[in-house]
Amino acid sequence: MVNCCGLVSEKNQPVPLKSISVELQVKDHVVSVSSSLQYVNEEERPLEAVFVFPLPADAAVCHFSAKIGEQEIVAELQDKQSARDQYDDAVSSGQQAFLLEESDESSDVFKLSVGCLSPGQNAVITIVYVMELSVQADHALRFCLPAVLNPRYTPAASAAGVPEVSSACVIPYTLSLSVEVRSSDRISRLESSCPLDPLVFLDAQHTHATVNLSAGHRFDKDVELLLYYENTHQPTAVVEAGAAAAQPGSLMGDPVLMISLYPEFPADVMSSLASRGEFVFVVDRSGSMDCVMHHGKDAQMRIQSARDTLLLLLKSLPMGCYFNIYGFGSHFESFFPQSVVYSEDTMGEALNRVKNMKADMGGTEILQPLKHIYSQPCYPDHPRQLFIFTDGEVWNTKEVLDLVKSHVNSHRCFSFGIGEGASTALITGMAREGSGHAQFITGTDRMQPKVMQSLRFALQPVVDSISVDWSVPEGVTVEMLSPPINTLFQGQRALIYAQLKGQSSGTAEGAVTLKYKLKDKPVTNQLQFALKPTEDTGRTIHRLAARSVIRSLELEMRAGRAEAEAIRSRIVELSVQAGVSSVHTAFIGVNKDGKQTITGPLLQRRVPVRKMARMSVGGGGGGGGRRIHVAAPMAKCGMLKRAAPKMSHSGGRSIWTEPTEPEPQTDPLLQLVSLQKASGCWELNASLATVFGKTESEVTNHRPAQVDGSVWATVLALIWLYSCRSEDQVEWQFVAMKAASWIRSQKPEGLSQCVRDGNVLLGGHVTENTLGI
Repeated sequence: MVNCCGLVSEKNQPVPLKSISVELQVKDHVVSVSSSLQYVNEEERPLEAVFVFPLPADAAVCHFSAKIGEQEIVAELQDKQSARDQYDDAVSSGQQAFLLEESDESSDVFKLSVGCLSPGQNAVITIVYVMELSVQADHALRFCLPAVLNPRYTPAASAAGVPEVSSACVIPYTLSLSVEVRSSDRISRLESSCPLDPLVFLDAQHTHATVNLSAGHRFDKDVELLLYYENTHQPTAVVEAGAAAAQPGSLMGDPVLMISLYPEFPADVMSSLASRGEFVFVVDRSGSMDCVMHHGKDAQMRIQSARDTLLLLLKSLPMGCYFNIYGFGSHFESFFPQSVVYSEDTMGEALNRVKNMKADMGGTEILQPLKHIYSQPCYPDHPRQLFIFTDGEVWNTKEVLDLVKSHVNSHRCFSFGIGEGASTALITGMAREGSGHAQFITGTDRMQPKVMQSLRFALQPVVDSISVDWSVPEGVTVEMLSPPINTLFQGQRALIYAQLKGQSSGTAEGAVTLKYKLKDKPVTNQLQFALKPTEDTGRTIHRLAARSVIRSLELEMRAGRAEAEAIRSRIVELSVQAGVSSVHTAFIGVNKDGKQTITGPLLQRRVPVRKMARMSVGGGGGGGGRRIHVAAPMAKCGMLKRAAPKMSHSGGRSIWTEPTEPEPQTDPLLQLVSLQKASGCWELNASLATVFGKTESEVTNHRPAQVDGSVWATVLALIWLYSCRSEDQVEWQFVAMKAASWIRSQKPEGLSQCVRDGNVLLGGHVTENTLGI
């Protein structure tokens, strides 16, 4: 049975979503998102609907309201069970009620229950949330309104007794989006994957600007916004005033400080790479990995892109390290019983198995392979680096994150979300709890550049020994609200929250000193900040600080390290005080002023997440209503040229029991990489000549007499990379570094002549310095 997501009527048709309006208010590195969604019940009977939808993993929902006609119902945040009881009582008595609650399993899924929507009645639902903006490789801050929600695989039974939705449905609606940016840094530019109106600056310093999404946008792809500041690596300290109505001494009543730390890595540090480590690659092989990466021309299947990426990774590893590859679905398999030393033989064996990897392992259960990996002893002096690739979501996200965090001292975790529907809670959570880095591959993004960037993070030195020291006047104290930060990679930013308590009779300023080490070199930054900000700019920073504290308490509660009920009470108290959602609270709104109660049979429609087909999502950061495209099960990921494999939740076959012919490499870059030896050299043969567009005799006849065949072949490979694929250097950088290192180790004679002859043969103009030899 195919299901869709949204408010659903008696005839299994969605309650029409008429319009979406999204407003973004950006303040430095954080954003407040207000998403309003207008529905109308066109049925002849009253309706109760349940709507399951995603939000960004670290979003903090801080407002929920519903406007029925001219009557606005503003929801209150309460203990979750109390809110559920109140909702049930209201609906059973014929009152209109709305309930918004976070999933018990994952922090990026919310459920909206709408009770007693009368025939012909309009409902405008408004959800407001705040979140931190992620940093991209080019230093941009990214915000995304996702357009697709993937199925969330759940091995347990779905909700019983509630009709499922089985009709294909396309709903026209309008979308408007406006953005306002305020910053302590000068705004450089704002870009988007969708057409925008011109950016309008509202001050001479270019620190305040607005922009709108151009009219007529079809929400058939993500709306991605990229914001660029001029001084990206400059640390900042922003103070937000407490609420006048809140109790002094409480989190909401006191000023809260947000520190941004985004270390800069000098070029000499970037060029130094580690030669040790244990690299474990964990690849999703569930059925959905047989979907296309995007819906444009010549799009690869996700599993093929993963195979190509593993080829690059395996060729880029340093000699003497350890590695292993896991595939998982409803069960898991590993290439080797335990990680093995990287050599020509082990690399060759792994590549043969990678060629035959299929998306044939059923569902998405990542917990067991992670438990198996963590049960393996670590190798001394070879720090464990975990690379996890998945396109879906799991039903036990919080259990997975707790497991990763419990092993944070023995490994780092790099995670990759493939496609628009990958769980932000899972992907960002694993990287955060594993002191690693998260990447999302969406739209026409290529997987290889992002993965190789993370490999560089894994091989490079990191910022560590991070400390924060305060200098405040007498009468003022500082309470840290963020957990300690262990490490930061190149391209990573940390936001640190602190509460300023007490009053100072004299000095109006304080200072914070940030210290850290980069490759054993100490770095110090000192920032001044006002103790009493003069401008009231909202509560975004307060709410994100509260969210940080709540998440830490939830983790502590699940770990069972303290009295669970006391922690739960503290979470509920803080959640209600700050107006920020948590797993133990819910927003409840009841229309007690309605002029009439609603009678007659009430239709209930629950939309389970387990078996949903492809859906295009519209709303504030995934937090809104949904435009639904329900396709046939075999085409759930787009126009597939071949049928998807049969999914089995009881497990798939081993990838090497039925070997298939590997797909030929059509990309010359991947052809070249596939021919490289583990040591970094190439052999002089016909296959290599084909990559260059030459015959074997042409390549052989041009070889300088005094130069060995492998040295000649390796020099030619380097010249070709720098001459013909310079724009893809992020993908082959480690391949080239290994090759240059191998050439230097051979101490060949006549190297300069070799490079000159190679340039003549391949039509290049590359110097020895450029090649690094």
